[in-house]
Amino acid sequence: MSTIDEIKARIDIVDLVSEAGVKLRHAGKNYTGFCPFHDNKHTPAFVVWPESGTWRCFGQCNEGGDIFKFVMKREGIDFKEALAKLADRAGVKLESFVAERPEAREAHEHLRAVLEDAIVYYRTHLFNNKDVLTYLHEKRKLTDATIETFGLGYAPQGYENLLKNFTAKGYMEQDLIDAGLLSVREADTSTPGHSDTRIYDKFRNRIMIPIRDENGKMAGFGARIVDPNDVPKFLNSPETPIFTKGHILYGLDRARKPIRAADQAVIVEGYLDVIALHQAGYENVVSPMGTALTEDQLRLLKRSTRRIVLALDPDVAGQKAVLRGLDAARSAMDREGELGFDARGLLRNEARLQADLRVASMPDDLDPDEIVARDRDEWKRLIENAKPIVTHVMDSLAVGQNLNDAKVKNQIAAQVLPLIEDLPSPLERDTYRQALARMLRVDEGSLTSTLVQGVPVKRKPRGSGSSPQVQKMPVVALNPTLKIESYCIGALFRKPALLYRLDRKLQEFGLSALAVEDFEYTDHQLVFGVIRLAVEQDEKDHQHYLMSHLPETISSLSKDLLAETEQLDPVEDKLLDELLSRLLDLRRVYAMANINQLRFFQEEEQQQGGGNIKIYQEQAVQLTKLLNSLDQAKRKLSSKR
Repeated sequence: MSTIDEIKARIDIVDLVSEAGVKLRHAGKNYTGFCPFHDNKHTPAFVVWPESGTWRCFGQCNEGGDIFKFVMKREGIDFKEALAKLADRAGVKLESFVAERPEAREAHEHLRAVLEDAIVYYRTHLFNNKDVLTYLHEKRKLTDATIETFGLGYAPQGYENLLKNFTAKGYMEQDLIDAGLLSVREADTSTPGHSDTRIYDKFRNRIMIPIRDENGKMAGFGARIVDPNDVPKFLNSPETPIFTKGHILYGLDRARKPIRAADQAVIVEGYLDVIALHQAGYENVVSPMGTALTEDQLRLLKRSTRRIVLALDPDVAGQKAVLRGLDAARSAMDREGELGFDARGLLRNEARLQADLRVASMPDDLDPDEIVARDRDEWKRLIENAKPIVTHVMDSLAVGQNLNDAKVKNQIAAQVLPLIEDLPSPLERDTYRQALARMLRVDEGSLTSTLVQGVPVKRKPRGSGSSPQVQKMPVVALNPTLKIESYCIGALFRKPALLYRLDRKLQEFGLSALAVEDFEYTDHQLVFGVIRLAVEQDEKDHQHYLMSHLPETISSLSKDLLAETEQLDPVEDKLLDELLSRLLDLRRVYAMANINQLRFFQEEEQQQGGGNIKIYQEQAVQLTKLLNSLDQAKRKLSSKR
């Protein structure tokens, strides 16, 4: 992934726009507000799409773009300056990031292929082991369809089963080690005759659970014991070039769409909890795989929803995980670190980034999979009744404590008061102090005194900035439109001469030639501008012109573009049709998004008796005509194929 994509993945456009003084409010999955680029303050015709990381003004400006375009237009700077500014904000050092080399990409795909073969290997052993299969059926209540869907398997006992099987098929030992399937015991050089390094199966006598990243690509395995005397209970793949546990949420590849549909994500602790809940129809569930929630994992969720329920185990470790997760939420949900908890469990900062973080308590010492097995509807009730996190923290700290003990009161106050003091609203802070005072049975004034004398909480001035923690790798999946844009730009970058033929095809369909405005992402616009200039030159070597005229800030992107389009159809006519098809899809996606937003504006204007309905109607009519033309072109193209 390029540096530019890295920055896009790390910066939330809602934060960026809000901090520029635009007051945004929810409008479905999007946000609307008054455009900061012109003086009209009567109609909120400015839209932000968090999922794609883009914005658009439907008013006087009639333009849009991504985070780079917003900063460029807002501050009157060029792309290079905007890149430097946003890189600093994202904690990305421009000089330290190099685009992934094609050979590295190929190596990663090879590791994933090894892991895919391992799924088949483990699956075969599972269906040959009646005891383990019976355990999954009867104890865990999993159906064969679920076992198949999630790719569950079994690693047999013994130290060399997988090693012998895979090497016999031609796999190199190093491939299996790199994929995390084999372990290496270092040579013992201290004892004569015992200097050979031992290589053996990493997973033995365990239920195997494939772990995929948010895009569904294999990353590693989770393994659960079969023998209750074995330790540890769960064993994950080691860190590999494609597996970093803190950067992945188990089940997210299947849960992303349900999370968006429900506008809520539920986090549980175990793999089998996720699987059982998905089987029961609760598909918006993921797991951090037994670790404390990390900032990277929460950022993975943030593009799909800001309503998150922590439904962790009821034991002491589970409660501690909740509090550890709280710290991660403070960092991930609020870049400036100025987080607030209000009476509705709303996490927010002054930049109006919203996140509703709640905690669901598990009853009767049961795990989530046991609850849903006991009563499917009980799970729904538990999630609906999840408590605001501050309330949960207060209740959890009070359980089993002698609230008459002055030291206990002081300890609880010391942990809760800093959270209360983070609240931006004085009324909210007062409400929570009163609740805490009632729980501890103390005078509210004593809490204020404790805060000043015993719990020094230093609130940052509103709007103050802080450098975010530098991350090692991006964690947000690229959205579909970004992928389509990348393909189109990549194909044209590799074969610039196709642009002439593409323009002619579009004109045959009654559509306008390809233009910079067809792309929403600033880096793609810049590359396309150079491609357009290249084909207009007399030079035969378009590629040379491209490489010599790309802005230095995006020159590294060229390697990614070439790498991503290595598998283009060698038949140019077929490639042209594929490129045309994707561009038609791209225009249709943008047109539909704009029409839906215009309908929303029309309804609002009608309710308010505003005078801008005609403007929105005219824009909607134009877009509807465009949609009809695009659909006709798509049908003609399909019939040709």
